[in-house]
Amino acid sequence: MCSSIRKGIRFLLARNFFIWLPDEPYLKLKYWACIGKKLNLKNPQTFNEKLQWLKLNDRQREYTMMVDKYEAKKYVSDIIGEEYIIPTLGVWDRFEDIDFSTLPDQFVLKTTHDSGGVVICRDKNSFDTENARKIINKSMGRNYFYSGREWPYKNVVPRIIGEKYLCKLGESGIVDYKIMCFGGKAKCIFACTGRYTPSGLKITVFDTDWNRIPFERDHHPSEKNTVSPPESLKRMIEISERISKDIPFVRIDFYEIDGSPYFGEITFFPASGFGSFSPEEWDKTLGDWINLFIVKGNLS
Repeated sequence: MCSSIRKGIRFLLARNFFIWLPDEPYLKLKYWACIGKKLNLKNPQTFNEKLQWLKLNDRQREYTMMVDKYEAKKYVSDIIGEEYIIPTLGVWDRFEDIDFSTLPDQFVLKTTHDSGGVVICRDKNSFDTENARKIINKSMGRNYFYSGREWPYKNVVPRIIGEKYLCKLGESGIVDYKIMCFGGKAKCIFACTGRYTPSGLKITVFDTDWNRIPFERDHHPSEKNTVSPPESLKRMIEISERISKDIPFVRIDFYEIDGSPYFGEITFFPASGFGSFSPEEWDKTLGDWINLFIVKGNLS
């Protein structure tokens, strides 16, 4: 019975039925529906609990710029230099403003304010413009803040950016390296492979010395085959720690092309703090790595 109620609430949450709720009761309801446990905001212990606490209590003005996929490029380039930034092909307020004749044969379109509003063009001759329009316009009409109450997204201006496509001809994709930083210190790395392949996304977790860490995330299996460390791993870690300085938790994403790292994006709340761990005890282990007193000291 309880699982059926939780399933029903998740159904209603996905359709914005509870959008009227204030942030704290909304997060408590969604946490119970997704995790199956009561959310402890007075003394949060796990990674997921602490992310919910941070949503409510750590609201720095620059976070909005950091999650904006266009503004983040300028923010990060001021810290680490433009050579690590994926070239921007254009930025537009509406899909109808895009002049596709000026774009190269391969490119990526993404919305600046959302998660999932991405279109990849590997060959402009066969590019489905109408399907791309539907994906982008659906994203443009959504405020990502409301589904998980991730405060940094609330006031991001919806725009569309075009970026250089990093893969070479014939490649199906590249590895996405997600570096988890706790108080400015990189602690583990999620290597995401197979995102656009029939076998689906795999997430393999490593420490900073590239030893496997034995847990899986969000029901995505780890890679059975060897995942080689990026040539620029040390540089990725150095860059991520510079960007994440004095932040309780943040994830910095990178790609690697020809041995050079390229900044992807900044994420404060992976899976919006509702993601699963297997084994479950790793939720508590990663939670121990988040020092909330970094924030509490500023609140006192």
